[in-house]
Amino acid sequence: MPFRKVETAKLSDSVVRQIELLILQGILRPGERLPAERELAERLGVSRPSLREALAELQAAGLVVSRPGAGVFVAEVLGNAFSPALIRLFASHDEAVSDYLDFRRDLEGLAAERAARLGSDTDLKVVAAVLARMETAHAKRNPEEEAALDAQFHMAILEASHNVVLLHMMRSMFDLLREGVFYNRQIMFRNRSTRDLLLDQHRAIEAALRARDPQAARTAVEAHLDFIRTALAEQGRSARNEAVAQLRFEHERGR
Repeated sequence: MPFRKVETAKLSDSVVRQIELLILQGILRPGERLPAERELAERLGVSRPSLREALAELQAAGLVVSRPGAGVFVAEVLGNAFSPALIRLFASHDEAVSDYLDFRRDLEGLAAERAARLGSDTDLKVVAAVLARMETAHAKRNPEEEAALDAQFHMAILEASHNVVLLHMMRSMFDLLREGVFYNRQIMFRNRSTRDLLLDQHRAIEAALRARDPQAARTAVEAHLDFIRTALAEQGRSARNEAVAQLRFEHERGR
């Protein structure tokens, strides 16, 4: 008969499984510090030796790292999605920006559709809360904060889509965007008229999600990313025109 005795799982295995799942679901994020050993053991309801055994296994698997005197952190697992050589290519070729925006348009449109259908009420409250913080930053005219919250807003939608592969893939892409590999997001938020339009677009996305309208959510995301494409093209054209104007000015001044 195909039966075997049921074996009780070790406490450390249960801890490993729980932390793995939190990382997979994107709840524990790369670089995030875990609670101190005593506190974490109490939260999990296990002994400190069992916790140490679990953390050692997670570290061997490359999911957490221990930093002497600082604590245990979730490993920067997303940094391995692209090689340094490929990141340099992204940064040095303009066509990578267009491809990046196409990639985001397709996948974030899908994520918005899923979020409108599958996101919980709490998921959508998170999106609304980030939008409220964007509106506060907008009123303060703080482009750096607005740019940071822009990324949080889009990540909240990806989290609400409840697809862990999509979530981790896009987190990796947003990390490159934060590092300025594709373009400088802060520049877009320094232009007053652009800032106003961007905020309105985020409001439209949130409203479609709140209405549980998958097609409207997708359409709003696509319109937002189409706008970014156009704005970036205009910025590039303005920069080139200014360079030519500077040359003319210097030539005239030297005559």
